[in-house]
Amino acid sequence: MSGASKRRRWSAADVPDLSGRTAVITGANSGIGFETAKVLAARGATVVMACRNPVKAQDALDSIRSATPDADISVLQMDLNSLTSVRKAAEALVGERPVIDVLINNAGVILLPYGKTEDGFEQHFGINHLGHFAFTALVLGAVAAAEAGRVVTVGSNGHLFGKMDFDDPHFTRKYSPFKGYARSKLANLQFAYELQRRLTAAGSPVQSLAAHPGGANTEVGGMNVGPVKMKIKKVIDRIPNPVVHPAAKGALPVLRAATDPSARGGEYYGPSGLLKMTGRPVPVKSNAASRDAAAAERMWVLSEELTEVTFQV
Repeated sequence: MSGASKRRRWSAADVPDLSGRTAVITGANSGIGFETAKVLAARGATVVMACRNPVKAQDALDSIRSATPDADISVLQMDLNSLTSVRKAAEALVGERPVIDVLINNAGVILLPYGKTEDGFEQHFGINHLGHFAFTALVLGAVAAAEAGRVVTVGSNGHLFGKMDFDDPHFTRKYSPFKGYARSKLANLQFAYELQRRLTAAGSPVQSLAAHPGGANTEVGGMNVGPVKMKIKKVIDRIPNPVVHPAAKGALPVLRAATDPSARGGEYYGPSGLLKMTGRPVPVKSNAASRDAAAAERMWVLSEELTEVTFQV
């Protein structure tokens, strides 16, 4: 098999041995985060699951240990809805794990009615972007202490519909759940690319990448999923679908961005198939707005002002 063919067919089996490496994953109790944590733990990584709900996180941890009995895995309680919680979690994490090889910013909410975080931010923007922005800043020193540290930010095809209004960052005018979500996903990618630009300028070996799961069939947004919906989900997972695939396959772009030795900072990984919704994980392109350096710089400054957290790259 040629090298090119092998890259096109990249799968979880290509994740290298990760013994001695530490991976931190936000929102790892379900969906993409859970599937990512499961693979990393199986490949020998020390995995820290940074989750809002400690009960659900413990259930997920137990599930992973049932598959990988010797998994080195633990739970870090963190609520991205609260910067106080983010700061507390970051301090505890760095105190216990001074070296972090991979930070995966995965947690997120989607299509919520208008609401504000504990700190007064619109929920999608506050949780999906600002919480991760602050957490990354606070633990970046530990990532930099790794031999080849990486930060992977999970985006979405939803970024294609995002538009930031810097005069109304908390979306108090003409709000819609979809637009709120899309805006936050655009911010995620702007953050990932701007972080890489700053790391490069500083001569840092840390790499910032992004990935999106495509049309992954997951529980997302902290919504309650009843037994009927879970049965429907299991049926959907078994049916071949050109635009929806199981969470385990949706996790592959994230896993590749986090572990593929050939992956490079500034790259964006996603599915290769129809509408970039399903298929093997490959480098993909995001829209021009996500790569607008001037807009990303403006978003960065705004994010530091709102979170009162400054990056030390």
